Amino acid sequence: MNLDRLNFHHLLYFWRVARIGHLTRAAQELHVAQSALSTQIRQLEDRLGEALFVREGRSLVLTDTGQLVLSYAENIFGLGQEMLGRLEGRSEGMLRLRVGSVATLSRNYQENWIRPLLKDPSVALTLESGMLDELLERLVQHRLDVVLSNEAVAADADRPFHCRFMGSQAISLVGPAATWKDRRLRLPEDLHGLELVVPGPRNALRAQFDALCLAADVKPRFRAEVDDMAMLRLIARDSGWLTVLPEVVVQDELRSGTLVKVGRSDKLQERFFAITTTHRHRVERLERLLTGASRALRAPVSRSAPTVAGERPAAKARPGA
Repeated sequence: MNLDRLNFHHLLYFWRVARIGHLTRAAQELHVAQSALSTQIRQLEDRLGEALFVREGRSLVLTDTGQLVLSYAENIFGLGQEMLGRLEGRSEGMLRLRVGSVATLSRNYQENWIRPLLKDPSVALTLESGMLDELLERLVQHRLDVVLSNEAVAADADRPFHCRFMGSQAISLVGPAATWKDRRLRLPEDLHGLELVVPGPRNALRAQFDALCLAADVKPRFRAEVDDMAMLRLIARDSGWLTVLPEVVVQDELRSGTLVKVGRSDKLQERFFAITTTHRHRVERLERLLTGASRALRAPVSRSAPTVAGERPAAKARPGA
């Protein structure tokens, strides 16, 4: 068979049916009649000389040949989706880098990570925040280039992710300097009955903290449980309560002396990951960010005064902290 005899429109329909696994639902999503879709799949099978599906009940199941063809179709149309996403990401000749960040991740960490790009005139940034599953779906659709997360994700056939570990940081207990300067507490032994602010149940490190307290038979009093790291920072700064968090969240307050580190536990670690798809087209600036990821855990040398609206003031328009 010559390549010019392969009907890529039929192959596209096959790809969609194979991913959905049901002819009727695929026809509805493609806005074509089921009979027309079935005819085009048969024409592709006739052209290839082998069956691609067998019917089991009301579902279509791929044959061995169908699995092989699907693997190539995934590459062909995945590359097409990536091309469209990359073209959509261009802005007046500039590279647009689209970064998603889970809502429970520190905005300081995110800003530290993208800091090398803030003065690059050839780069435009799009920053999005949301739930991990929503961001991963946009990543699969090539509407994001990378997702920053504090939990790892596994890859599968439908979601070919590459999850890169970027570093970890011990969790600290911080408090207002006026009350806690030169005082130290052990985590978790000295926390029984103390009023604490802690990350919310959706945060990956909360389960670690609860397990550590349970093992030590320690029961703190939770005054606030906060999922959003920007809000956690503000409460740590303004409430006067002790707060359990990664130090990067309050890096400015620790440097200025507004807050002090009261305790730390190496048994509690927040881990940071960058999730990408299997890139066929390398984005060099993104690769450099991924290679130098460990710097995001270090506070910048110079800083401006923080604002109430977020973790750091904005030099340019950016999403809220």
